[in-house]
Amino acid sequence: MTAPPPGRPASSATTPPHDGGRAAPSDPVSGIREHGSPIVRAIVVVVGATAFVLAVLGIFLPLLPATPLFILAAACFARTHRPFHVWMLDHHLLGPPLREWYRHRSLAYRTKVSAIVTMLVSFGLSILVVVRPWWLQLLLGVVAVGLAVWIYRIPSRDGPTAATSIAHSRNASAPRDPQTPAH
Repeated sequence: MTAPPPGRPASSATTPPHDGGRAAPSDPVSGIREHGSPIVRAIVVVVGATAFVLAVLGIFLPLLPATPLFILAAACFARTHRPFHVWMLDHHLLGPPLREWYRHRSLAYRTKVSAIVTMLVSFGLSILVVVRPWWLQLLLGVVAVGLAVWIYRIPSRDGPTAATSIAHSRNASAPRDPQTPAH
């Protein structure tokens, strides 16, 4: 093992590269191990690179959801190209939502809302202005609603639903005084 780079905890020290005979190193943040097969690694790195390029485009084009694509790219690079995965985690803009996803499997409430709003606006404009066949408009509408529901269902540790669910779980687990009437 080598010493960790400055600014990273000792538990995230890097391990020597995979050499085929030993087990692949495990990522300290996600716990994911690099894949041993060179063919699978090549396929996954292509998927990761494609997801990363689409995510960068998604920053500028509201039809592409950038955050889920960055999460997919990070997951792919965790299995195939550790230096790029570490770079993504340490990046000042990409790192916080990726670390939130790895640690808590959640997205910031603001990220969810902005993703849903921009996606629905772009789908709506596409349906109203670009697409002519009614069945394709219907299909795009169904896809938009499905994606919005899927993104909304991803947990958030901040925002209104997080505070409400924490309050409800505290009330449900607290013993009730028999003298106090139930609500």
